[in-house]
Amino acid sequence: MEIIRSELRKHSRSGKRKWAILVGIVALTHILLLLSYGDALRYLLPDGRRLKLPNENNALMTPSRNTLAVNVSEDSAGSGIHVLETNGYVSDFGLRNDSEDDEEGFVGNVDFESFEDAKDSIIIKEVAGSSDSLFPTEKTVMQNEIVSTSNNGHQVQNVSVQSQKNVKSSMSSAGSSIVGSAFGNSSLLVSKKVSKKKKMRCDLPPKSVTTMDEMNRILARHRRTSRAMRPRWSSRRDEEILTARKEIENAPPVATSERQLYPPIFRNVSMFKRSYELMERILKVYVYKEGNRPIFHTPILKGLYASEGWFMKLMEGNKQYTVKDPRKAHLYYMPFSARMLEYTLYVRNSHNRTNLRQFLEEYTEHISSKYPFFNRTDGADHFLVACHDWAPYETRHHMEHCIKALCNADVTAGFKIGRDISLPETYVRAAKNPLRDLGGKPPSQRRTLAFYAGSMHGYLRQILLQHWKDKDPDMKIFGRMPFGVASKMNYIEQMKSSKYCICPKGYEVNSPRVVESIFYECVPVIISDNFVPPFFEVLDWSAFSVIVAEKDIPRLKDILLSIPEEKYVKMQMAVRKAQRHFLWHAKPEKYDLFHMVLHSIWYNRVFQAKRR
Repeated sequence: MEIIRSELRKHSRSGKRKWAILVGIVALTHILLLLSYGDALRYLLPDGRRLKLPNENNALMTPSRNTLAVNVSEDSAGSGIHVLETNGYVSDFGLRNDSEDDEEGFVGNVDFESFEDAKDSIIIKEVAGSSDSLFPTEKTVMQNEIVSTSNNGHQVQNVSVQSQKNVKSSMSSAGSSIVGSAFGNSSLLVSKKVSKKKKMRCDLPPKSVTTMDEMNRILARHRRTSRAMRPRWSSRRDEEILTARKEIENAPPVATSERQLYPPIFRNVSMFKRSYELMERILKVYVYKEGNRPIFHTPILKGLYASEGWFMKLMEGNKQYTVKDPRKAHLYYMPFSARMLEYTLYVRNSHNRTNLRQFLEEYTEHISSKYPFFNRTDGADHFLVACHDWAPYETRHHMEHCIKALCNADVTAGFKIGRDISLPETYVRAAKNPLRDLGGKPPSQRRTLAFYAGSMHGYLRQILLQHWKDKDPDMKIFGRMPFGVASKMNYIEQMKSSKYCICPKGYEVNSPRVVESIFYECVPVIISDNFVPPFFEVLDWSAFSVIVAEKDIPRLKDILLSIPEEKYVKMQMAVRKAQRHFLWHAKPEKYDLFHMVLHSIWYNRVFQAKRR
């Protein structure tokens, strides 16, 4: 009997030890899950609708090889809007997400003045605040024309400075992540099972090609038969827009004494001038205050995505066009940054962008349920400005009828000629001085026939180098240029001293080289099928650029040499005259890039507006 009792005591102690080990394993697993899945697990709780943006301990803020060097500049125009200046970044998430990572021919589009700092750290300063919610909820929901104008906007999320060591540590501890929706309708599990054998769309030539002549016909047809929805109820603003349309269509000829505009670069300079005058006189824009930083109200002023950032900064700080009462507005601006949306919410190596699209879908549902204006026209009088390649996908369906100003202006990817705006992709090197190095040599001093240097993004550039690299002394066609300030300056000098600057597409149809060529007064040679050039609705690109079909790359030199010298000189003059329309200024100037973007949005809205 004593032996039996002894055995029972041993088994009891053994059972307790096993039970303690099991409890410890469960507790450790629970802790690891909380560390790894953070917000996604909290999202499953009853208050999951209050989703915090990823902070410095979340892997979502540390995408692989995504070095985003950001500085906070002074508040814009005293408006209290903090702005970000980014050096650009080199990224490879396994899924294409950038238009031109190292577009200038030197690695990474990094400003070499701060390269050493940029490559060792991710710097995001003062994108911080106190709100847990992405969208303020204390405003009264508006019904019909009852408007609450309380402004609780510009709240921000905490994002702190990190070193790469912390980034790597965060990556290893977090593992894979789950991203919840901003409003909590569902949790999105991101699958990593993507076939590596299937080629990405950006690595293949387009299945169909829309020529420039066809684009012109589409534009003319759209002007005659706009498919924009008739407003559900009438507005005085509709009548003002329709009256403006009549005035534009019957615009008087531009006086010969007009020196601010160069008629040859416009489709119809009289209509443009009259439309611009009416925009200055009557246009009013309401900027939605909903949405917190860094995705909303956080303009990036440096690097590849500067266009969306500069427009956001100047629009939100503008007093001439913006109104506090949305009932007085002709247009409604949704101020989000497509770049910061990707940077904040994309799950590294997930190959899935569904959560980014759902985030904007729920934002749209939020403003359409809170205000009556989106539903009145199904979003036809709302607009967005986005330069990231993913913007067409992210804004599909729920923003389908909105006016989209997109750098990725691809007619095969949903870009609607006559409604959407081809946003110039501008690579800004110095946010405090966006006009640095502006200008180039006169035609007589441009000794090189054609110049290109850059990395091998997409299929087209490989074809370009295959035919022209080291094949002809008149055709200076190179791959990626090496590191260093000297290489950067050599790249700029080559553009300043070449007759034609080759602008081949990268992974997507858009390239900052188009604007860069104009910046350095070099005639751009656009090689990108299905690309709609910037401000297509008002500018005549045949006057100051050469558009070459992708299939004609082997004939590139013959095409350029067939242009008479006299015609080239006129085109180069037109480039210099068009330059003013492609420049950012800290304080906007008449006919500059800010006003051209706003005008094209206004112009396309005018020609698709309908009566009740």
